[in-house]
Amino acid sequence: MDQAAGLRARATNVSRRQHSAGTSTTLIVAGPERCIDTVRSLLDHWQAEGYRWVGDPEDWRLVPVSPDSPYLATLASEQPRWAVWVDRDAEAFRRGLATLTRLRQGGAPQRLLAVHHPDVPRRGLLENLRQAAASRLGIDLLVIAR
Repeated sequence: MDQAAGLRARATNVSRRQHSAGTSTTLIVAGPERCIDTVRSLLDHWQAEGYRWVGDPEDWRLVPVSPDSPYLATLASEQPRWAVWVDRDAEAFRRGLATLTRLRQGGAPQRLLAVHHPDVPRRGLLENLRQAAASRLGIDLLVIAR
C-alpha cells in the first residue's frame, strides 16, 4: 500500500474508539502524532463547556498528517475538516505560519481549527497567528482558547 492509500485508509476506516451506534467525524490534524491525545482532550473540554458542534468527542477520528505530505490535495478533496497544531515553544509562531502556508499551497481548506496546548492563551501567539493567517494567506483560523 502506498503512502496516499495508507493516509486515505487511516482517514476513512472506522475508528476503534467510535461508538457503534454513533456517527464518526474525521478531523485531519496537521501536526505530529504526539499531539493527538491533546486534541482529544480539547474536544472533551469544549464539549463539557457546551460547544454543541463537538457532539461526542469519542466519535471524532483524529488523523495526524505532515504538512509536508505530497498527498495534501487528495486528503483535502476527501476531508472537509482540518486543524493545525500550534505548539507552545519559542518557534511556535514561525512553525505555525509555515505549516499554514504549506497547507494552503497543498490545497487544504481555507478554514481551519487551531488546536493547541491548554495553557496557550488566546492573546499573543494564537491571536497573532490567526491575524497572520487571515492577512497573508486568506485562511480563517478558528481559535477556541481554554
